[in-house]
Amino acid sequence: MAKIATVILAAGKGTRMKSDLPKVLHALNNRPMVEYVIDVAEEIHSEKIVLIVGHQKELVMETVNGRRVEFAVQSPQLGTGHAVLQSKPFFENYTGDVLVLSGDVPLLRADTLRKLIEIHAKEKPLATLLTAAMEDPGGYGRVVRDGAGFVRKIVEEKDASEEIRKIKEINVGIYIFKAQPLFEVLPMVKNDNRQGEYYLPDVLKIYVERGEKIAAVLTEDVEETHGINTVEQLRHAEEILRARQQAMA
Repeated sequence: MAKIATVILAAGKGTRMKSDLPKVLHALNNRPMVEYVIDVAEEIHSEKIVLIVGHQKELVMETVNGRRVEFAVQSPQLGTGHAVLQSKPFFENYTGDVLVLSGDVPLLRADTLRKLIEIHAKEKPLATLLTAAMEDPGGYGRVVRDGAGFVRKIVEEKDASEEIRKIKEINVGIYIFKAQPLFEVLPMVKNDNRQGEYYLPDVLKIYVERGEKIAAVLTEDVEETHGINTVEQLRHAEEILRARQQAMA
């Protein structure tokens, strides 16, 4: 098995939760949602788990105190690419792969990640991303594959032609990268967008421009990739978790 480490993005505020509590600490069946993400990182035998903290970082760190995690601070919060860059000191001499997860995607299964890791090890690309097919993919970046099934580009909806908008496969924001090329390229990512932020998917754009190989794995269960942004989505996720627990009982 290839060496794998996990970086979990957990710095955001979660303004749509209508609460000052950091988004990743909202309870899902009486446990902070970030705990489920740490669980899955442990299940796949991550040799290192780095949590990127920012908003109310002391509270987040205190909540997961006792878990096998290290912390990197993102301050100010300048996007997902900038967040991952804060973990660079933990990977100075690391030759394995880095899995990037979001602290607000608590329904992800270890089996799905194992499949992602397996394809990444087999195809040996610089990056492998998890994708999902949605009946209504409106608002999401579409994944355009080449004839061999590798990623040719990811096109944001606002930049997509009518033809590309018909594609149902979307990028869900879960990736595995070869560590060293990732940290070499991250400082090249620019923030020339309306938010003035540095986005992790822009690493893939740089790889594509260089002709590097990027793989993609389509998950069969779109619900496990959903991020939680609202109280309604939190309640829905609780129902899914309870149904899973009953199915296992």
